[in-house]
Amino acid sequence: MSYFIVNVSDQQIKREKEKARELRRSQWWKNRVARGICHYCGRSFPPDELTMDHLVPIVRGGTSTRGNVVPACKECNNRKKYLLPIEWEEYLAAMGKKGEA
Repeated sequence: MSYFIVNVSDQQIKREKEKARELRRSQWWKNRVARGICHYCGRSFPPDELTMDHLVPIVRGGTSTRGNVVPACKECNNRKKYLLPIEWEEYLAAMGKKGEA
């Protein structure tokens, strides 16, 4: 699997992480996690067990905006790491072929 790399400054990462903290405090985000559904696996979780995941990770040039963040269970978020959505789909497909998904 090849990765698309973007040079993101430490200052930009810090700025986006601060925006993510602000977004977590918003009513919009609280409503999203209150549904209790992981964006990736579709399973139900208590809202406090869901994390904020950036579809396009900050270190890959993503931003902390409503269109780029989703609720994810800790397992999915940890497995996705810094993958882009298409890379995550490829990862899941490869895991499915091995019978490990």
